[in-house]
Amino acid sequence: MKATILTDRGVVKVAGIDARKFLNGLVTTDMGKVSALSPGFAALLTPQGKIIVDFIIADSDSPNGDDFYLDCPRALATTLVERLGFYKLRAKVVVEDVSDFAGVIAIWDGAAPAHWGVCYADPRLPELGLRCISPPHPTDAAAAFGAELVDAAAYEAHRIGLGVPTGGRDYVYGEAFPHEADMDQLHGVDFQKGCFVGQEVVSRMEHRGSARTRVVPVAFDGAHPEAGVAVTAGGKPMGTMGSAAQRRGLALLRLDRVDEALAAGMPLMAGDVALRLVKPAWARFAFPGVAAPDSKAAP
Repeated sequence: MKATILTDRGVVKVAGIDARKFLNGLVTTDMGKVSALSPGFAALLTPQGKIIVDFIIADSDSPNGDDFYLDCPRALATTLVERLGFYKLRAKVVVEDVSDFAGVIAIWDGAAPAHWGVCYADPRLPELGLRCISPPHPTDAAAAFGAELVDAAAYEAHRIGLGVPTGGRDYVYGEAFPHEADMDQLHGVDFQKGCFVGQEVVSRMEHRGSARTRVVPVAFDGAHPEAGVAVTAGGKPMGTMGSAAQRRGLALLRLDRVDEALAAGMPLMAGDVALRLVKPAWARFAFPGVAAPDSKAAP
Protein backbone atom coordinates (compact mmCIF):
# COMPACT_ATOMS: atom_id res chain seq x y z
CA MET A 1 0.00 0.00 0.00
CA LYS A 2 1.30 3.45 -0.94
CA ALA A 3 0.60 6.95 0.36
CA THR A 4 1.44 10.39 -1.01
CA ILE A 5 1.10 13.80 0.62
CA LEU A 6 -0.71 15.94 -1.93
CA THR A 7 0.97 19.27 -1.30
CA ASP A 8 -0.84 20.80 -4.28
CA ARG A 9 -4.24 20.24 -2.64
CA GLY A 10 -6.03 22.65 -0.32
CA VAL A 11 -9.09 22.34 1.89
CA VAL A 12 -12.12 24.64 2.06
CA LYS A 13 -14.63 24.11 4.87
CA VAL A 14 -18.32 24.85 4.35
CA ALA A 15 -20.31 24.54 7.56
CA GLY A 16 -23.66 25.58 8.99
CA ILE A 17 -27.30 24.57 9.04
CA ASP A 18 -27.76 25.68 5.42
CA ALA A 19 -24.50 24.16 4.13
CA ARG A 20 -26.01 21.23 2.23
CA LYS A 21 -28.79 23.28 0.63
CA PHE A 22 -26.36 26.09 -0.16
CA LEU A 23 -23.91 23.84 -1.99
CA ASN A 24 -26.66 21.89 -3.74
CA GLY A 25 -27.87 25.00 -5.54
CA LEU A 26 -24.38 25.76 -6.84
CA VAL A 27 -22.31 22.66 -7.61
CA THR A 28 -22.63 19.92 -10.22
CA THR A 29 -23.25 16.98 -7.88
CA ASP A 30 -26.37 16.13 -5.87
CA MET A 31 -25.59 17.05 -2.26
CA GLY A 32 -28.53 14.92 -1.14
CA LYS A 33 -26.41 11.89 -2.03
CA VAL A 34 -23.28 13.06 -0.18
CA SER A 35 -22.68 11.42 3.19
CA ALA A 36 -19.80 10.29 5.37
CA LEU A 37 -19.78 7.03 3.42
CA SER A 38 -20.47 8.58 0.02
CA PRO A 39 -18.28 11.56 -0.99
CA GLY A 40 -18.99 13.60 -4.09
CA PHE A 41 -16.97 14.84 -7.03
CA ALA A 42 -18.14 18.25 -8.22
CA ALA A 43 -17.27 21.58 -9.75
CA LEU A 44 -18.34 25.18 -9.44
CA LEU A 45 -18.99 26.54 -12.92
CA THR A 46 -19.37 29.90 -14.56
CA PRO A 47 -22.88 30.74 -15.78
CA GLN A 48 -21.54 29.77 -19.23
CA GLY A 49 -20.76 26.26 -17.98
CA LYS A 50 -16.96 26.50 -17.76
CA ILE A 51 -15.11 24.95 -14.79
CA ILE A 52 -13.91 27.53 -12.26
CA VAL A 53 -12.64 24.88 -9.85
CA ASP A 54 -13.37 21.19 -9.25
CA PHE A 55 -13.16 19.39 -5.91
CA ILE A 56 -14.05 16.31 -3.89
CA ILE A 57 -16.70 16.90 -1.22
CA ALA A 58 -16.26 15.00 2.04
CA ASP A 59 -18.91 14.96 4.76
CA SER A 60 -17.24 15.21 8.17
CA ASP A 61 -20.29 13.55 9.79
CA SER A 62 -20.20 16.20 12.51
CA PRO A 63 -22.80 15.86 15.29
CA ASN A 64 -23.16 19.65 15.25
CA GLY A 65 -24.72 19.82 11.77
CA ASP A 66 -23.55 19.81 8.18
CA ASP A 67 -19.79 20.31 7.91
CA PHE A 68 -18.28 19.65 4.50
CA TYR A 69 -14.65 19.68 3.43
CA LEU A 70 -13.85 20.54 -0.17
CA ASP A 71 -10.62 18.87 -1.29
CA CYS A 72 -9.53 21.31 -4.03
CA PRO A 73 -6.42 22.63 -5.80
CA ARG A 74 -4.59 24.68 -3.20
CA ALA A 75 -3.82 27.41 -5.73
CA LEU A 76 -7.57 27.90 -6.19
CA ALA A 77 -8.72 27.60 -2.57
CA THR A 78 -8.96 31.37 -2.14
CA THR A 79 -10.85 31.68 -5.43
CA LEU A 80 -13.29 28.99 -4.30
CA VAL A 81 -13.91 30.76 -0.98
CA GLU A 82 -14.50 34.07 -2.78
CA ARG A 83 -16.85 32.56 -5.36
CA LEU A 84 -18.90 30.69 -2.77
CA GLY A 85 -19.01 33.84 -0.66
CA PHE A 86 -20.47 35.70 -3.64
CA TYR A 87 -23.49 33.39 -3.55
CA LYS A 88 -23.81 33.25 0.22
CA LEU A 89 -26.33 36.09 0.65
CA ARG A 90 -28.37 35.20 3.77
CA ALA A 91 -27.53 31.52 3.91
CA LYS A 92 -26.45 30.37 7.36
CA VAL A 93 -23.07 29.01 6.33
CA VAL A 94 -19.44 29.72 7.06
CA VAL A 95 -16.97 29.28 4.20
CA GLU A 96 -13.27 29.29 5.05
CA ASP A 97 -9.92 28.18 3.67
CA VAL A 98 -8.38 25.79 6.21
CA SER A 99 -5.47 24.69 4.01
CA ASP A 100 -2.91 25.94 6.56
CA PHE A 101 -4.31 23.56 9.18
CA ALA A 102 -5.22 20.47 7.17
CA GLY A 103 -3.42 18.44 4.53
CA VAL A 104 -4.62 15.93 1.95
CA ILE A 105 -3.08 12.50 1.60
CA ALA A 106 -3.82 9.86 -1.05
CA ILE A 107 -3.61 6.15 -0.20
CA TRP A 108 -3.86 3.43 -2.83
CA ASP A 109 -2.78 -0.01 -3.92
CA GLY A 110 -4.11 -1.92 -0.93
CA ALA A 111 -6.57 -2.00 1.96
CA ALA A 112 -6.66 0.85 4.48
CA PRO A 113 -8.53 -0.22 7.64
CA ALA A 114 -7.26 2.55 9.94
CA HIS A 115 -8.72 6.05 10.13
CA TRP A 116 -7.02 9.39 10.41
CA GLY A 117 -8.87 12.67 10.15
CA VAL A 118 -11.67 12.70 7.57
CA CYS A 119 -11.17 9.79 5.15
CA TYR A 120 -13.17 8.98 2.03
CA ALA A 121 -12.94 6.85 -1.08
CA ASP A 122 -12.06 8.82 -4.19
CA PRO A 123 -15.49 9.15 -5.87
CA ARG A 124 -14.08 9.45 -9.37
CA LEU A 125 -12.73 5.93 -9.71
CA PRO A 126 -12.30 3.11 -7.14
CA GLU A 127 -8.77 2.38 -8.37
CA LEU A 128 -7.67 5.85 -7.24
CA GLY A 129 -8.01 4.60 -3.67
CA LEU A 130 -8.59 6.55 -0.48
CA ARG A 131 -8.02 10.17 0.47
CA CYS A 132 -7.74 11.68 3.93
CA ILE A 133 -7.93 15.25 5.13
CA SER A 134 -5.49 14.96 8.00
CA PRO A 135 -4.15 17.01 10.92
CA PRO A 136 -0.94 19.01 10.37
CA HIS A 137 1.31 15.90 10.42
CA PRO A 138 0.29 13.85 7.36
CA THR A 139 3.37 11.62 7.65
CA ASP A 140 1.76 10.23 10.81
CA ALA A 141 -1.32 9.41 8.73
CA ALA A 142 0.74 7.24 6.39
CA ALA A 143 2.11 5.35 9.39
CA ALA A 144 -1.40 4.94 10.83
CA PHE A 145 -2.48 3.18 7.64
CA GLY A 146 0.64 1.08 7.44
CA ALA A 147 1.38 2.61 4.06
CA GLU A 148 4.69 3.25 2.36
CA LEU A 149 5.16 7.00 1.95
CA VAL A 150 6.18 7.74 -1.65
CA ASP A 151 6.70 10.98 -3.54
CA ALA A 152 4.02 12.80 -5.49
CA ALA A 153 5.40 11.55 -8.82
CA ALA A 154 4.28 8.01 -7.93
CA TYR A 155 0.68 9.16 -7.44
CA GLU A 156 0.81 11.19 -10.64
CA ALA A 157 1.91 8.12 -12.58
CA HIS A 158 -0.92 6.13 -10.98
CA ARG A 159 -3.52 8.79 -11.88
CA ILE A 160 -2.23 9.17 -15.43
CA GLY A 161 -2.14 5.40 -15.92
CA LEU A 162 -5.84 5.29 -15.02
CA GLY A 163 -6.57 8.06 -17.52
CA VAL A 164 -8.04 10.47 -14.94
CA PRO A 165 -7.57 14.17 -15.84
CA THR A 166 -6.64 16.89 -13.40
CA GLY A 167 -7.18 20.61 -13.82
CA GLY A 168 -4.24 22.87 -14.51
CA ARG A 169 -2.33 20.00 -16.11
CA ASP A 170 -4.72 18.36 -18.56
CA TYR A 171 -7.19 21.20 -19.09
CA VAL A 172 -7.34 24.89 -18.26
CA TYR A 173 -9.61 26.18 -15.51
CA GLY A 174 -11.97 28.81 -16.83
CA GLU A 175 -11.83 27.38 -20.36
CA ALA A 176 -13.00 23.76 -20.15
CA PHE A 177 -16.54 22.40 -19.87
CA PRO A 178 -17.18 19.44 -17.51
CA HIS A 179 -17.59 17.09 -20.49
CA GLU A 180 -14.18 18.12 -21.84
CA ALA A 181 -12.64 17.22 -18.46
CA ASP A 182 -14.54 13.89 -18.43
CA MET A 183 -16.45 14.87 -15.31
CA ASP A 184 -19.60 13.36 -16.83
CA GLN A 185 -17.76 10.03 -17.06
CA LEU A 186 -16.21 10.19 -13.58
CA HIS A 187 -19.33 10.87 -11.50
CA GLY A 188 -18.80 14.62 -11.39
CA VAL A 189 -22.13 15.79 -12.86
CA ASP A 190 -25.61 14.73 -11.79
CA PHE A 191 -27.96 15.50 -14.67
CA GLN A 192 -31.04 14.60 -12.62
CA LYS A 193 -30.48 16.89 -9.62
CA GLY A 194 -31.96 20.09 -11.00
CA CYS A 195 -30.46 23.55 -11.02
CA PHE A 196 -26.84 24.49 -10.44
CA VAL A 197 -24.72 27.31 -11.82
CA GLY A 198 -24.10 26.64 -15.53
CA GLN A 199 -26.61 23.77 -15.56
CA GLU A 200 -28.45 24.83 -18.70
CA VAL A 201 -25.33 24.80 -20.89
CA VAL A 202 -23.99 21.53 -19.47
CA SER A 203 -27.34 19.75 -19.77
CA ARG A 204 -27.67 20.91 -23.38
CA MET A 205 -24.26 19.42 -24.18
CA GLU A 206 -25.31 16.15 -22.55
CA HIS A 207 -28.64 15.82 -24.34
CA ARG A 208 -27.30 16.88 -27.74
CA GLY A 209 -24.12 14.85 -27.43
CA SER A 210 -22.21 17.93 -28.56
CA ALA A 211 -18.98 17.44 -26.58
CA ARG A 212 -16.45 17.15 -29.40
CA THR A 213 -13.35 17.84 -27.28
CA ARG A 214 -12.23 15.63 -24.39
CA VAL A 215 -9.19 14.66 -22.36
CA VAL A 216 -8.24 11.12 -23.45
CA PRO A 217 -5.43 8.75 -22.43
CA VAL A 218 -2.50 8.19 -24.77
CA ALA A 219 0.58 5.97 -24.82
CA PHE A 220 3.97 6.53 -26.44
CA ASP A 221 7.49 5.14 -26.58
CA GLY A 222 10.63 6.85 -25.34
CA ALA A 223 10.80 10.26 -23.70
CA HIS A 224 7.44 11.81 -22.88
CA PRO A 225 6.26 14.91 -24.76
CA GLU A 226 6.15 18.20 -22.88
CA ALA A 227 2.85 19.42 -21.48
CA GLY A 228 1.28 22.07 -23.69
CA VAL A 229 2.84 20.87 -26.95
CA ALA A 230 0.43 20.75 -29.88
CA VAL A 231 -0.93 17.38 -30.99
CA THR A 232 -1.20 17.14 -34.76
CA ALA A 233 -2.02 14.67 -37.53
CA GLY A 234 -0.96 15.30 -41.10
CA GLY A 235 0.14 18.77 -40.02
CA LYS A 236 -3.36 19.68 -38.80
CA PRO A 237 -4.08 20.59 -35.15
CA MET A 238 -5.84 17.93 -33.09
CA GLY A 239 -5.38 19.29 -29.58
CA THR A 240 -2.86 19.71 -26.77
CA MET A 241 -0.69 17.36 -24.73
CA GLY A 242 -1.24 17.33 -20.98
CA SER A 243 0.49 15.42 -18.19
CA ALA A 244 2.64 12.34 -18.82
CA ALA A 245 4.57 9.70 -16.89
CA GLN A 246 5.94 6.22 -17.54
CA ARG A 247 5.02 6.19 -21.25
CA ARG A 248 1.41 7.11 -20.58
CA GLY A 249 -0.19 10.51 -20.84
CA LEU A 250 -3.33 12.56 -21.29
CA ALA A 251 -4.21 14.87 -24.15
CA LEU A 252 -7.08 17.27 -24.78
CA LEU A 253 -8.23 16.37 -28.29
CA ARG A 254 -10.92 17.17 -30.85
CA LEU A 255 -12.41 13.70 -31.14
CA ASP A 256 -14.03 14.11 -34.55
CA ARG A 257 -10.78 15.34 -36.11
CA VAL A 258 -8.80 12.54 -34.48
CA ASP A 259 -11.29 9.94 -35.71
CA GLU A 260 -10.96 11.25 -39.27
CA ALA A 261 -7.16 11.26 -39.04
CA LEU A 262 -7.03 7.68 -37.75
CA ALA A 263 -9.43 6.53 -40.48
CA ALA A 264 -7.10 8.10 -43.03
CA GLY A 265 -4.11 6.30 -41.50
CA MET A 266 -2.42 9.48 -40.25
CA PRO A 267 -0.47 9.13 -36.97
CA LEU A 268 -1.02 11.43 -34.02
CA MET A 269 2.10 13.38 -33.12
CA ALA A 270 3.00 15.46 -30.06
CA GLY A 271 6.03 17.25 -31.42
CA ASP A 272 8.19 14.40 -32.72
CA VAL A 273 6.59 11.79 -30.42
CA ALA A 274 4.01 9.41 -31.89
CA LEU A 275 0.91 8.88 -29.74
CA ARG A 276 -1.44 5.92 -29.48
CA LEU A 277 -4.93 6.34 -28.03
CA VAL A 278 -5.82 4.09 -25.10
CA LYS A 279 -9.51 3.70 -24.28
CA PRO A 280 -10.03 3.52 -20.49
CA ALA A 281 -12.55 1.09 -19.05
CA TRP A 282 -14.61 3.95 -17.61
CA ALA A 283 -15.12 5.76 -20.95
CA ARG A 284 -18.70 5.55 -22.22
CA PHE A 285 -18.42 8.13 -25.01
CA ALA A 286 -17.70 7.36 -28.67
CA PHE A 287 -13.95 6.80 -28.69
CA PRO A 288 -11.87 7.67 -31.77
CA GLY A 289 -10.74 4.66 -33.72
CA VAL A 290 -13.12 2.32 -31.90
CA ALA A 291 -16.12 1.11 -33.90
CA ALA A 292 -19.50 1.73 -32.28
CA PRO A 293 -21.46 -1.39 -31.34
CA ASP A 294 -23.81 -2.54 -34.10
CA SER A 295 -27.28 -1.87 -32.72
CA LYS A 296 -28.72 -4.26 -35.33
CA ALA A 297 -26.50 -7.17 -34.35
CA ALA A 298 -28.20 -10.21 -32.88
CA PRO A 299 -27.93 -10.55 -29.11
